[in-house]
Amino acid sequence: MSDSIYQEIVFTAAPARIYRALMDSGEHAAFTANGAAEISREVGGAFSTHGGHILGRNIELVPDQRIVQAWRVKDWPDGMYSVIRFELKEEGATTRLVFDHWGAPEDQRDHLADGWTARYWEPLQKYLAS
Repeated sequence: MSDSIYQEIVFTAAPARIYRALMDSGEHAAFTANGAAEISREVGGAFSTHGGHILGRNIELVPDQRIVQAWRVKDWPDGMYSVIRFELKEEGATTRLVFDHWGAPEDQRDHLADGWTARYWEPLQKYLAS
């Protein structure tokens, strides 16, 4: 298993706006532009994003503050999950998103780290600015 992926991103948006974009199926699909998303807003509820390529379940949800999910790529071995955590910290007119991802296969760490930037943070910045 890999070391944790740790990233911090500053958005010009309120924590509630970012939380909604991450947890609303329609908004998530819109900003990722990678196919359908079905996201439960309940602890223990399942999610599927990127047209079913990413799967998981919600471990902890604190509206507008924290999302913790068991997360996996569809072609990983059955039962293999990593964990992702989004922490939203309001800083004046901006929000700092502190992101951790741990438990993914070591040989996929760099690919996953690059993917979070290219497929989440950059598109989310553009989406929130539109």
